[in-house]
Order: sequence, then structure tokens, then C-alpha cells
Amino acid sequence: MNKIVANAAEALNGILKDGMVIMAGGFGLCGIPEHSIAEIRKSEIKNLTFISNNCGVDEFGLGILLQNKQIKKMVSSYVGENKEFERQFLAGELELEFNPQGTLAERIRAGGAGIPAFFTKTGYGTVVADGKETREFDGENYVMESALKADLSIVKAWKADKFGNLIYRKTARNFNPMMATAGKICVAEVEEIVAELEPDNIHTPGIYVDKVFIGTNFEKRIEQRTISEAK
Repeated sequence: MNKIVANAAEALNGILKDGMVIMAGGFGLCGIPEHSIAEIRKSEIKNLTFISNNCGVDEFGLGILLQNKQIKKMVSSYVGENKEFERQFLAGELELEFNPQGTLAERIRAGGAGIPAFFTKTGYGTVVADGKETREFDGENYVMESALKADLSIVKAWKADKFGNLIYRKTARNFNPMMATAGKICVAEVEEIVAELEPDNIHTPGIYVDKVFIGTNFEKRIEQRTISEAK
């Protein structure tokens, strides 16, 4: 089955609607689905819940959806680079479900694997555990975390074939692979489409992917540029 479409507009046509739960891959600004985010911005859908490690920056990534007041809730791990996020949260305009980063990753992985919940030591005895079931195993205390799933996953990969098999490059292999498995629909934007991929090198099997398109002119912004002075 050929899963290649022309662009983000075609990939997301007929899928987007108000109130969706959407997973968006990326770590900081690395490996984010830039074109899919831009298409969601253009669609003007609202009251969205986004599951993403962070929420971009003020002028890029998911930050542009915040600015347009399209996001009502974030399920995230790190949000420290976005002033508009801070403003909306403190003003009571934005809901936030904070997660330790490893817990967030495992909640998404569990959602894709059909595991409804799991126990972890991370967060026990802190506000992270408030209202959650706790249990003791082998003399250690654990908190139960539920799996995360989404109506739509938007991911960024390096290479794909027409069947939707994906390979990620370096740091972009962060939340993207697990999110691809945890959405009812998965749309992947890639830098290159090839005739076939070596099976042993595939990170996400095409069975999880519904639409693939080539993104043009990826900006690949650097969140915090750090350089050393020439000596």
C-alpha cells in the first residue's frame, strides 16, 4: 500500500477537528513535525490537547499554536523556553499535566504497546503521585501511571519508503518512534523517500503509519545556540 501524499494539507485533510488529542514528536526543536504543526495552525481547529515533551518556543513549533489560542491543555515534561506558555498557564488559560520526562516517554510507549498502566518509582512521595495509586514491591514504593494515547500522532523522520516504514536521524529519534505507535492515526513528514529500506535499519514499521509526505525547507532551528570564542 502506497502511503505517500503530496504535503501536510493532503495528509491531514479530513482528520483535523476541534477537541482532538494530538501527540507531536520532538525534543526541544529537534525532530519536530514543522509542516504538520503549520497546517494545524492554518486549520484554526481549537480546544486541542497536545502530548509533547515541550511546547516549542514563542515563534516556532507548538508555540505558534499557543499564540493562536488553539491549545487548551499540554501534557509535557519541560516547558521552560516558552514565555507565552508561562503567561497562559499563570493566567489560568492553559491546563498543564506535568510528567517526569522518563515517565512521559514510558506512558506513550505503553499506550502504543497496549499496556494500560505501569508502576514506577519516579515521583513517589512528591506531588507527582498526588491522587494516584501507590504500591510496594520488594520493599520499594511505586506510583501507578496510566498509558497515553492520541487521536492523531504527527512525527518527523529522516527517511521513509512508500509503505510508511521510517528511519529517524540522531536526536530526532526521541519521542517520535513511540508516538508513532500511540496514535489512532499517524502522519509522518520526512526529508527523503527511498525505494526501499533495509529491514534491520527500520525504526518504525509502516504498520503504524497512515500518511507520509516530504517536507520542504525544514528550518531545524537551534533552541539555544552555544558557541565558543575563537582563541
